[in-house]
Amino acid sequence: MTTEATLPATSASPTVRQVWTRARGIVLALVLLMAAAVAIAAIRSDARHGDLDPRSADPYGSRAVAELLGDRGVSTRVVSTLAQARAAAGPDTTLLVAVPDLLTKRQQAGLHAAFANSGSRTVLVAPGAPSLNRLAPKVTVDAGPSFDSPLSPDCSMSAAQRAGDAETGDYRYTTTATDADECYPSDGRPTLLRLPDASGGGDTVVIGAPDILFNKRLDKQGNASLALQLLGSRPHLVWYLPSLSDTSATDSGSQSFFDLLPSGWLWGTLQLFVAAALAALWRARRLGPLVPERLPVAIRASETVEGRARLYRKANARDRAATALRSTTRTRLAPLVGVPVSQAHAPEALLPALSAHLHGDGQTLHALLFGPPPSDDTALIALADQLDALEREVRRP
Repeated sequence: MTTEATLPATSASPTVRQVWTRARGIVLALVLLMAAAVAIAAIRSDARHGDLDPRSADPYGSRAVAELLGDRGVSTRVVSTLAQARAAAGPDTTLLVAVPDLLTKRQQAGLHAAFANSGSRTVLVAPGAPSLNRLAPKVTVDAGPSFDSPLSPDCSMSAAQRAGDAETGDYRYTTTATDADECYPSDGRPTLLRLPDASGGGDTVVIGAPDILFNKRLDKQGNASLALQLLGSRPHLVWYLPSLSDTSATDSGSQSFFDLLPSGWLWGTLQLFVAAALAALWRARRLGPLVPERLPVAIRASETVEGRARLYRKANARDRAATALRSTTRTRLAPLVGVPVSQAHAPEALLPALSAHLHGDGQTLHALLFGPPPSDDTALIALADQLDALEREVRRP
């Protein structure tokens, strides 16, 4: 029994070259982005390593301050948890909070409760509005940074008078405390504040910039003198570097996920949703019911055939083109030799009738009407010619 040959995988599937041609633009863009990211990371990898760390000798570290304080008999101890910082509260201790804004609300409240009225000095380095509300309630930060540097003391605070000009200005502050020392003003607002405690002999120092603590800026103006006086008034200095590994940072109590997000992110997300809704309404608008309309011209069958042939050629789909040619030919030949159209595609029904009508070789007819797809365009054209010749031969009286 003759069986139809198994067809290979369709040639309409994209080749490796076609896939590369389509995707090379995206691949090139990704490679450029990765190269740029690696270059930026390499350039900035050592730029701000160990910021305000008294153990770091990097330009933005603070090892020089710690060593100068050690020469004056002041011990420096680095802590990274709230529990360690609170345990150090006492009249012989200065607490420096390197980045107050990194502390959570609960951490800020706990730290303020431990050091308030303890006789300690608390130094807040460039605190913003999120931390001032709890660590220095009587102080508010100005909306914009100060770009004036260095600044003159312009106050009666002895440490500032002895230090002279210093680089204290990034943030400017305002205070409601009547007994506060307001030093190094910029545009009429101080960049350094000292607020005495109501009792206990301690105080809180708010400084608007960390520059006086950096290794690279310590030798400028009176930075070193001011830093040593602010941090060396007690025999022990506790240098608090907030860390995300601190368990108190994740102990949010009854706070939800949205409570931990800054308000700006929530407003930004809401604006995105509103913009998306407006875009959806704009794209989905309707000016009226859909009205069916006839095409202005009729497309000739030859144009449709030519268009489909061009698509087959573009996709190298010779197998599909050959299948279409053979199927159409079998459909037209079947009635001519007395075979029902429903059996036109069955070799056991069509081939014997054709062989009897033409007195031809059944194997040759099987290869022509049911054979494998052509291997190239030349073979496809030859197949089309042979099918036309076969149909003319059958129709000949």
